[in-house]
Amino acid sequence: MMKNIKTLHIIQLFLCLFIFSNQNIKAQKIDTDSLLIVITNDMKNAHPDYNRNIQRALLGKKMAPDYLDFHLFLGRNYDLTNVKDSARYYYKYVIEQNPKYQEAFLYLINLDLEEKKYDEGLILANKAIELYPDDKTFRLRRIAMYSSKGDIENEAKYLKSIRTKFPHDPEIEQRLYELYSKINMDRVGIYYNYTTISRDGIGPWNLASADYLRQRIWGSLIGRVSYAKRFSSNYIMASGLQFEVESYLYAKNNNYSYLDAAYSQDDAFPELRLGYSYFHNFKHGWEADLGIRYIKSQDNSDVTSLNIGLGKYFGSYWLNLRSFIQNEGPSFTFTSRYYYKTKFDYVTLIAGYGTSPDDRTRAAEYEARMTLKSFRASAGFNKLIKSHYIAGILITANEQEYTSNKYQTELDFAFLLQYKF
Repeated sequence: MMKNIKTLHIIQLFLCLFIFSNQNIKAQKIDTDSLLIVITNDMKNAHPDYNRNIQRALLGKKMAPDYLDFHLFLGRNYDLTNVKDSARYYYKYVIEQNPKYQEAFLYLINLDLEEKKYDEGLILANKAIELYPDDKTFRLRRIAMYSSKGDIENEAKYLKSIRTKFPHDPEIEQRLYELYSKINMDRVGIYYNYTTISRDGIGPWNLASADYLRQRIWGSLIGRVSYAKRFSSNYIMASGLQFEVESYLYAKNNNYSYLDAAYSQDDAFPELRLGYSYFHNFKHGWEADLGIRYIKSQDNSDVTSLNIGLGKYFGSYWLNLRSFIQNEGPSFTFTSRYYYKTKFDYVTLIAGYGTSPDDRTRAAEYEARMTLKSFRASAGFNKLIKSHYIAGILITANEQEYTSNKYQTELDFAFLLQYKF
């Protein structure tokens, strides 16, 4: 009997210990979960307390060593306080313990990019792509690694590969366009524009140019010589040469600048035409530009205008709205393009109001036309032929006011032929 009572007491003791242990485990889980919520909520604030979050995460790690979320938070908060070695340690620890933490991969790859550890970053990106083949982000990070280390060949290879997997993605299309703008190449070309004018005794106008483009990873430099001849009642009204230099210069994060300078001593062109624009690329295929244009006529009068532009990639479509603002009133140009293969293969539609200082055909009359109304529409296409030849055509109809409430129709037929090597 005594033996049975003793056995019963032992069972009761173990049962109490089990219940107490269970309660402790439950309490600990509630405490660690609550701690995670506190850290998560603080990270969402506009001004997180990173150092306090580190102390919270260290406490959580001590209470629950296998709770990897605390290790991830430690890595992230150390990263944001520029303690990069500690951040790297915790990111790696999380990945080694459980590779299903996608955030750890992403944070560590970004850290490799920031610290220019491209080879380590590529190994990690490739591992992440194997684990998450349908995640576009890791493929873009791999491309960013090649782009940052200047490996254009692999950048192009993987951009084409990701474009096949994610067709018509605006961010990818924008990156492809930028890539084609950085590949080393040279181009020589000719351009011809023929303008007919509906008003009796005016026209036709002829504009021809030859140019040479040198494109490198830093940007491009273009030299151009143009010749214009304008007729009125079968007599030459104006003719002459213009010499021009144009350049695109690339900066960090795919931002770039545009510069243009043209000079002429002949009345078919302005004496001086200068232009500058700065382009900034945002996420999701957005681009904005801000610049200035200056035109000095042969009679020494001059005009300065401000330009503002906004562009966006929608899959293979590129849309851009640009305005030129001066005292006499603004002009607007809306451009749309559909890229069906490379940077050089596209169909374009353009609509505009007012005269643009970037319109080389009418630049000599820019000051006179600023106060007059005009409505224009264009359609054209460009095509790359056999990898070396670029051909293009653009037809423009411009309904131009030449005196109050009287209009003439101007038709432009422009042809382009280039050879790239």
